[in-house]
Amino acid sequence: MSPSSPSLVAAASQAASPPSAAFDGPGGGRRPRSPRTPLRAGVLALALALGVTACGTGVEDKAGEKPKTRVFKADNGEITIPADPKRVVATGYAVPALIEADAALVGISTWKRGLDLMTDEDLARYKKVPKVAGETAAETNYEAIANARPDLIVIGVPTPVLADIDLERLESVAPVVTIGPTQPDAWRTLSRRQSDAAGRLDHFEAAQDAYDKRAGELRKKYTKVLDGKKFGHVGAYSEAGKGSFQREFSRSWGTNIAEDVGVTYYGEVKKKTGGSGDVSENPSIEELPESLGDADVITYTVQPDGEPAAAVQYVLDSPLWKELPAVRDGLTVPLRHTEAATYPSALRTLDALDAALQPLLDR
Repeated sequence: MSPSSPSLVAAASQAASPPSAAFDGPGGGRRPRSPRTPLRAGVLALALALGVTACGTGVEDKAGEKPKTRVFKADNGEITIPADPKRVVATGYAVPALIEADAALVGISTWKRGLDLMTDEDLARYKKVPKVAGETAAETNYEAIANARPDLIVIGVPTPVLADIDLERLESVAPVVTIGPTQPDAWRTLSRRQSDAAGRLDHFEAAQDAYDKRAGELRKKYTKVLDGKKFGHVGAYSEAGKGSFQREFSRSWGTNIAEDVGVTYYGEVKKKTGGSGDVSENPSIEELPESLGDADVITYTVQPDGEPAAAVQYVLDSPLWKELPAVRDGLTVPLRHTEAATYPSALRTLDALDAALQPLLDR
């Protein structure tokens, strides 16, 4: 969800990211539904010819027994899916979650925003799994999905973006569960549900335990310097040079993982608009003193290489920024990897937080 590139976070004001047409991009306007294609029947015929069928329809496994199924509660309703999926296609937020959970992936969408957060092993697997969709929902390759012969399709996009996907066409190939983002911090429950659908809940829980342990260690380490301090955050999801900046509050992209180690972000949006609009806003740059003037410490999003994106640099170059009390006191903290959307990737964020907060202990 890189911080400077919202092109991969979900759509519409009810989604979990800023304006984008990407599989996971939130906040953007809803695009018209693509017209239904007359090729759907052809795709269905191809799927059937390849032996692609929704689970629970009588297809037998190698032992001559019908595969076990279960009813899964997804965003698109209660869907009958395989109890132990053997061939899974994933898109959007489901891609990193199911790669890390070692699901039986046979096709994925691209996920460029999260490559810097992947381990070498996960990155190698990402590169190996065939790509059946691009960065946006409109780049779904239905024929490639049919050719992958999945027994489960997990769509990890927000509800508004589903307008760009022909779900009926996908449902003719295999059971489809849609499990998409809502608010920025919802990746915790989102990745759990996606792992559960793919039959990999045990892997998910192990990753969650590792994250909770590390977060607890950092809470203990920084308790004395964080207790009683009011933090503010400048995010990267705004248009540089347009005269505004992004202020993120509690539970937003740049703040939610820091909160797990004891950071307290004060304030709230002036007008809640749903989804990400409940936890972030884009006021005029002239409002910078009013917005962040009471902050004891200010954090701000930077890219994986530590450099601010253009939207953040715009704020850092402002004369108003230099006059903020926290800036004059030298209490500004750059945060890397704020786009993490799974527990394993969030461990990288915790390591970055540890390095970023260390100077507060040294003061």
